[in-house]
Amino acid sequence: MSTARSGRDTTDVTLDSIRLGEVTMDDVTIHPDTLIRQAEVAYEHANPQLAENLLRAAELTLIPDDEVLAMYEALRPGRSTVDELRALATSLRDRRAPRTAALIEEAADAYARRGIAKQA
Repeated sequence: MSTARSGRDTTDVTLDSIRLGEVTMDDVTIHPDTLIRQAEVAYEHANPQLAENLLRAAELTLIPDDEVLAMYEALRPGRSTVDELRALATSLRDRRAPRTAALIEEAADAYARRGIAKQA
């Protein structure tokens, strides 16, 4: 069984249920457990990069969409200082998103090396 973030079985999401207004956004948003299971399959099939991406995605499902979009903006070259990126990584780690935090820290290091971070 595949479950939406709302906990609803995805087989219950039908065109009729949509037409009747019985479907919410959480009914059509993937549940983190589904992404974790997909990551396990990716590992089993020798695709660790895909698995790590899926695990980061699972972490991000627990963060509001507007914050995810703000992170995307913050990661654009010249938009954030290295310190701001590191603060973002700390915030993510505190919110139980360690894989995403590590990616942000890696970006901060790369931006510092390449000189593409916003200058304070």
